[in-house]
Amino acid sequence: MSSQLFESDLRKDLRSAVDRICADFPDEYWRELDRDRRYPEKFVEALTATGCLGALVPEEYGGLGLGMGDASVILEQINANGANAGPVHAQLYTMGAVLRHGNAEQKSAYLPGIASGDLRLQAFAITEPTAGTDTSNISTTAVRDGDSYVINGQKVFISRVQHSDLMLLLARTTPKDQVRKRSDGLSVFLLDLRELDGITVRPIRTMVNHETNEVFFDSVRVPASTLIGEEGRGFTYILDGMNAERILVASECIGDGRWFVDRTRNYVTERVVFGRPIGANQGVQFPIARAHINIEAANLMRWRAADLFDAALPCGAEANMAKLLASEASWEAANAAIQFHGGYGMTEEYDIERKFRETRLYQIAPVSTNLVLSFVGQHVLGMPRSF
Repeated sequence: MSSQLFESDLRKDLRSAVDRICADFPDEYWRELDRDRRYPEKFVEALTATGCLGALVPEEYGGLGLGMGDASVILEQINANGANAGPVHAQLYTMGAVLRHGNAEQKSAYLPGIASGDLRLQAFAITEPTAGTDTSNISTTAVRDGDSYVINGQKVFISRVQHSDLMLLLARTTPKDQVRKRSDGLSVFLLDLRELDGITVRPIRTMVNHETNEVFFDSVRVPASTLIGEEGRGFTYILDGMNAERILVASECIGDGRWFVDRTRNYVTERVVFGRPIGANQGVQFPIARAHINIEAANLMRWRAADLFDAALPCGAEANMAKLLASEASWEAANAAIQFHGGYGMTEEYDIERKFRETRLYQIAPVSTNLVLSFVGQHVLGMPRSF
């Protein structure tokens, strides 16, 4: 049996550390931020001070050198406290492109600052308005010009650009009509947003306080040294990082699901209608119990995916399945929470409606449920490509 199925002392310590921080940022803090659409700067600063956001950075670069399973506990516990790990999760995994594919100079220049939090790498620029999840069809270009690349194009749904020093960008360096496959000819760049001109950021107001944006690149000139790895191999680098992203998002959903179940079971145990607690009714009790069961099942797939990732084994199927199962389980728990809190579930002061909106995002991001099903159908079950 995998050791990941057991709660190690390290993970208990990580959970306790997150609990202590979250105690200083109660529901009222997140409620006010949501109302005003503000970034949780003080929370991020407190979490950064623990070193937790450098969990996956090796110790030689100043990080904690932890595994994916350990890092996932951090994000799970943030959401299990009713907080929102969205503003910090990219800091954990986005640096993986630099760690696994960057050169020695890039690692030395950036990883220590990312590990300490002195450098924020929270902007991950892939999605485009016309391409959507068809990543190989992006049209943002990076054209080599001497010792520079010149970038032109547009990205959309790029979160927290305003709070990032660095941005990981995927752009086309070879035109589509000059490559064998559309996924060829794409390259990854690490941009220092503090030093560049020609970038315009336009916020998009959404149903959640996620600080997402459109980003426009107008002849942005960047040094050739910003290229990560080999030119034209960026698509494989991005896929490599997506497994980490899916595992970590699954952990956030598990945290959300546990928060919903805890809030709801407490409420229905105390709420008396017609002379008895409403939780004594099977019509109330069974949906909550089923949500709990599905969260626990998703949790096991999360650990399976994390085990494979930490062993450097293929984990694309498991990472995708963990994300699908966890996002659906958290949404199931959210629906139960709204239903059994009744009118109170719709009010700000109970925080259910805020978390309800936040957890719904993960049915469509960072990958939609339908694309996960297509992946499993084709790559796991061997059926014909469906898209």
